[in-house]
Amino acid sequence: MAKKTTDRTLAQLAYQQIKDRILAGKLSFGTPLSRRSLAVELGMSLIPITEAIQRLEMDGLVESWPRVGTRVKVPTAQDIRDSVIVREALESQAARLFAERASLQARRELVRVGRDLDLLFQRSLEIQGNGSSFEYHRRHAEFHMRIAVDGGCRGLQQALEKNQVLVLHWLYDTAFGEESPQPATWHEDLARVLAGRDAVKSDEAMRRHVQLGLDDFLRAVEPYSRIREYPLRSPYLKARDRKKNREPGTRRSSRPRKT
Repeated sequence: MAKKTTDRTLAQLAYQQIKDRILAGKLSFGTPLSRRSLAVELGMSLIPITEAIQRLEMDGLVESWPRVGTRVKVPTAQDIRDSVIVREALESQAARLFAERASLQARRELVRVGRDLDLLFQRSLEIQGNGSSFEYHRRHAEFHMRIAVDGGCRGLQQALEKNQVLVLHWLYDTAFGEESPQPATWHEDLARVLAGRDAVKSDEAMRRHVQLGLDDFLRAVEPYSRIREYPLRSPYLKARDRKKNREPGTRRSSRPRKT
């Protein structure tokens, strides 16, 4: 029993560390994930690493190819659209419930948190590094989850967590966010609308909020479409292909060349 408990604890630790690296952009789209290398790097056996990879695959952050290996998932345009559709449906309902049910204290707190989040975003643009972007996205996810929590529907909170829509937005924004800067008071303005007790206006404001940057995300993902054609493309594979002077991602023919 103690052994199983330890493996479960290590798997959670491995899951969080690998997930954080993906969300911080340290492991970019298409990066191969070697279970053995991760086990050595994190000082664990293969069992917790494998469990962590399986969880990340369920989250939509990782994908595996039979007899090839595992890599950070390369999203398609449809993946991004689907994520936004689900997020819009869940968060617009959360906004309506917040407008109808949240306490006065919760409304004031949301405005304050929104203002602080906008300031943090501006600082993260100025600093460019030192984990500022990671901290912004972490608090951004907390801001949106707070809306669902203060709306008082536990099922909606669970749906947001289960569908990983806030995490996927974090991932896409980390990779593509420079294309679509947000307005200076983007979250404070949203919070003020939600605090105004008008469910319809809150719904509309949240839909506009969620849709921000979608077109930019879709344009930015286009160059990655070719990566999806070849399992586990990586800088190493690109360098190897260039060295062999052949088209990246294609296999060398076993037939002798004609002379």
